[in-house]
Amino acid sequence: MSAAVPVPKHQLFESPNSRAIEIGPWTITARTNPISNAGESDALQAAIGGIPLPEMTFGNNSLELEHRDSGWKYTFTTEEALKGVRNGELQDGDGGVKVGYADAWLKSRTGPSSHIPMPKTAPTKPFDWTYTTLYSGHTDTSSSGVGSWQPADRNNPSHTIPLAELTRHDPILFYAEIPLYEDELHDNGASHLLVRIRVMPTCIFILQRFTLRVDNVLFRTYDTRIYHSFGSSPPLVVRETSGWEAPYDRVKHRLPKRDDLTPLTDPMWIAKILSEIPSEISQEIGAGTKWRGLGTKVEVATLTL
Repeated sequence: MSAAVPVPKHQLFESPNSRAIEIGPWTITARTNPISNAGESDALQAAIGGIPLPEMTFGNNSLELEHRDSGWKYTFTTEEALKGVRNGELQDGDGGVKVGYADAWLKSRTGPSSHIPMPKTAPTKPFDWTYTTLYSGHTDTSSSGVGSWQPADRNNPSHTIPLAELTRHDPILFYAEIPLYEDELHDNGASHLLVRIRVMPTCIFILQRFTLRVDNVLFRTYDTRIYHSFGSSPPLVVRETSGWEAPYDRVKHRLPKRDDLTPLTDPMWIAKILSEIPSEISQEIGAGTKWRGLGTKVEVATLTL
């Protein structure tokens, strides 16, 4: 029987739209708010370059990590995530999906029958209608120069995310689930971005997951994992980004029951199946879109002044 993990001193804070924890030198704040209202949406749309917003945009949601000893801050926000969506004609590496679907989607947003039609005088701007983003959080400008990301050393065990630790049944001192955006792609599939964090007695772990399903075309997942061990000295943060993609039918064939399509809408199941498909397919060939997000990259940041 494993010994109980000692729980470090910590303090929780809660308000109607945010929750926070102070533990050691860390302050972590999760903000969860309703879908952006019309005024907020207009301002956000202008800030990201004018592309139409996803149907469900949580513009005031965010997750912020602050390491008080070094001044390092790392944040996940909806605005920065949407700035990572291609604004303009898709280029090589953007992972563009069939134009026919894009035309149908765009018509639904800009046509006379649209619930949110654009002004007739405004030309339609091309952009990535799937809302694919390679955003993996960002360092606050006030902490520039502290904790810059460097390639991980494959031979250094502290430069990896220890799955054994994360799968132990340690107490969860703080947990939050923060949606950033979601869109049904005019009934052609779904696209959504969600951040989860849990703080345990020994570590911090964050998973931001972008999931894309374009019906009868492809599945795509882009994960950002952030890990910090409270025992690391000097303090070290590990960031792992991974992208997978596969043709729709290849994932559909993995359904436990052929007549139950429910798992095809479950991001956790989709991610599991994509990770089980041989990596030379899911992380190299993908669905033939030549998306630059395929593959895995590990970086580390050392938090010293």
